[in-house]
Amino acid sequence: MHFKTYDEIVDFAVGKEKEAADFYTECAQKEPFSGSKKTLLDMAAEEQKHQKMLENLDRNREVLENYNWKWIPDIKRSDYMVDLKYEKGMHYADILRLAMKREEQALRLYNELQDRAKHPAHKKVFKMLCQEEAKHKLFLETLYDDFMAEQGD
Repeated sequence: MHFKTYDEIVDFAVGKEKEAADFYTECAQKEPFSGSKKTLLDMAAEEQKHQKMLENLDRNREVLENYNWKWIPDIKRSDYMVDLKYEKGMHYADILRLAMKREEQALRLYNELQDRAKHPAHKKVFKMLCQEEAKHKLFLETLYDDFMAEQGD
């Protein structure tokens, strides 16, 4: 994947965030359990927030310039899990595993694109997206660990 312009990068990222939001929303609509539905809708809302942030970058470059950079730890829980496909009524723990893997894959993609980007502004967009996906991954892995601890695991 090669991007020639800043706009191509932003358009690509907007598409990825929209795809993720649509996925979580679609799964939530199928989900019969309220706790699982809420988690999926929360994830959809996060992805929509990223989409809006990216869509406004052209009008408001200060978003990127004033972004709050910080290190997000990686507890690597999802690194040891297999990919799952959503199935209606799947167990809450499996929904968390599925979401963790999706965020892990998004983080990996944005890291690869950041490494390959040549222009500093392009690198900065991908770095911001990496941090956002890392936050999601950490949130889900922590949620999963807490849930499993409640189950006695």
